[in-house]
Amino acid sequence: MILVSSLRTTDLKSTTSNMKDTDDRTSTYQADSLSLMGAIVLGTGVMIDAGIFALTGQMAEMTGSLFPLAFLSAAMIVSSGAYSYVKLSNAYPSAGGIAMYLEKAYGRTLTTAFHALLMYFSMVIAQSFLARTFGSYTLQLFDISDSSLLVPVLGVSLWLVAFLINLSANSLIQGVASALGFIKIGGIVLFGVVGVLAADAVEVNFSSADPSASVTGFLGAAAIGILAFKGFTTITNSGSELKDASRNLGKTIMISIGLCVVIYALVGFAVSSNLSLEEIITTRNYSLAAAARPALGEYAVWFTVILAMLATAGGIIASIFAVSRMLAMLTKMKLVPNSHFGMPGSSQKHTLVYTVVLGLLLTAFFDLSRIAVLGIIFYLIMDIAIHWGVLRHLKDEVKASSVIPVIAIALDLIILRGFVWVKAASDPLVLIVAAAVMAAMAAILVTEFFFLRHRPSEDQPAHSYSG
Repeated sequence: MILVSSLRTTDLKSTTSNMKDTDDRTSTYQADSLSLMGAIVLGTGVMIDAGIFALTGQMAEMTGSLFPLAFLSAAMIVSSGAYSYVKLSNAYPSAGGIAMYLEKAYGRTLTTAFHALLMYFSMVIAQSFLARTFGSYTLQLFDISDSSLLVPVLGVSLWLVAFLINLSANSLIQGVASALGFIKIGGIVLFGVVGVLAADAVEVNFSSADPSASVTGFLGAAAIGILAFKGFTTITNSGSELKDASRNLGKTIMISIGLCVVIYALVGFAVSSNLSLEEIITTRNYSLAAAARPALGEYAVWFTVILAMLATAGGIIASIFAVSRMLAMLTKMKLVPNSHFGMPGSSQKHTLVYTVVLGLLLTAFFDLSRIAVLGIIFYLIMDIAIHWGVLRHLKDEVKASSVIPVIAIALDLIILRGFVWVKAASDPLVLIVAAAVMAAMAAILVTEFFFLRHRPSEDQPAHSYSG
């Protein structure tokens, strides 16, 4: 996290920086530049990254052959939670997305800053998950184990390439991400259809569930499944570009979630029809590639691996842009401290550097399952804050029901408890990760408290809520 205050600069440098920031914002937020269909494609493309390529095996490991039901449960939880986001996006369409929603609910307070940063870290963690997935699938081209040190090496290399692309013009970023998004969606649908048609039988045998599977294991698997859908929150950042955003932003969220449910179901049938439960678990980090081999042979494996490489690469290129933009907005809102460290360019270029450095560290030193632990915990806590903000402060403004946010909060708490419990029982080392998570959260809270306490009075908002 950025822990030092802004450096003093000369008037000339400040003027130049402000001009660059203005140019950057102008090129980033182009009103009515995004159609409803374009937003749906982009939203769906972001959502089906890591979830479709790496989560199936991990969920099967926790709950046996009931993993399709865990995926469905995750979809139901996300859909109920999406209600608050739809109401907020319809009432406050802007490029601020979740940061803006938190600010509307809690004011420019410690509560807003803390939970916005949790969302930021959750998004960076998701990108690191993508980078490790890229490495795992790439090695299947050379029949190398996914436990090789080459996995983090390839993941780090992808981060560096994505960083260089994001330093270029915005039009190149959007063009590359859009092209890879279309390839990814079309390729995955093709994989699912062909995999189902080529299978001897299309079925999911629920009777072969792992005897050791438990309710907490199922809840833990559902928590992992939420990672496959949480990308819908990225859609909330499109408010400034989307045509008729007050109506279309909510539609985009719900349609994207619905399409992902259909795609996941199709691919789930293809995987479960071509691999046994044991094979799915063994190949948990590259189960789609493994499922392609018995159905269509080595050519299908190459197709699936290349598709995974393109999909994960495209996801990181697009997501880095969105995440660095979110952090830049938090610095402009005076909610987080920032230092340029003498770097030239706009504030978003600086936050891009911070984002990439954090992502490199996570990719290099954490495996897929432990990265997932971090991301799920951060996301669920932030999600609870969104629902509570709607329930307590914005219910009348956004015309929301009280019942659905309460249900969403209850489901988040149940899923979070089950996930932490099952990971602690099955992987003792996860306790170290959990301790690191709690330490990181405490550090964020303390740092933000002192930063906001000493913020100049002119930066304080006229209104705020206590939380």
